[in-house]
Amino acid sequence: MKNIILAAGYATRLYPLTENFPKPLLTIGSTTILDRLVDDVDAIDEVDEHLIVTNHKFARHFREWAGKHTAAKPVRIIDDGTTDNDNRLGGVRDLLLVLDTCHVSDDIMVLAADNILDFSLQLFVAFFRQKQTSVIMCYHEEDPVRRRRSGIIRTDVEGRVLQMWEKPQDPPTDLAVPPFYIYRKEDLEFVRGSVAGGCPPDAPGNLVGYLADKTTLHAWPMAGHRFDIGSLDSYQQAQQLFG
Repeated sequence: MKNIILAAGYATRLYPLTENFPKPLLTIGSTTILDRLVDDVDAIDEVDEHLIVTNHKFARHFREWAGKHTAAKPVRIIDDGTTDNDNRLGGVRDLLLVLDTCHVSDDIMVLAADNILDFSLQLFVAFFRQKQTSVIMCYHEEDPVRRRRSGIIRTDVEGRVLQMWEKPQDPPTDLAVPPFYIYRKEDLEFVRGSVAGGCPPDAPGNLVGYLADKTTLHAWPMAGHRFDIGSLDSYQQAQQLFG
């Protein structure tokens, strides 16, 4: 399994901290956001490589990080060539770039690089093993404002994803989808054809709705909580909680 980490965003709400520095490499306590993620994934037997896609503006920072980080599995940094929000590829196109550049033909775990979890992704991989289908995470979002800013899904009683809406104005359920996914290798043909097939390329969550119409997806209720660092206030809160 390849661990693909999407780290190409431009975190304008965290300026000035991230004006010339990537958000995933901000420190929380004695380590970085990205270190926490990679260290957890490193312990998963199925994972054999970390593929981190970044924009060109911050590629140097990630290469320097990779040269210092003592990951158990190999780390590759993929530069998507973009320099700002005006020419960014979007999460789905960044994923497709990694698949093509690295000739990926294995199961893939796709993770956003700017989140902190209070549980191990090993539990997510165990769910993937159990279901033998592509899988995503979900949780019950009680805040209606946050629901409108999230991907929202409908599932059946067995957890199969029936429909998905990205940032709906009137969310039909409270099941939100954080940016963590595992796609089995048998479904990579659908992933590769997604943008050409009409999948919006900006948010990686758009891929869930596209794939739900093509193959079987199951949703795993998160075993804990995730902390999305999207503003200076949330970064300060993370320092208090995890520092």
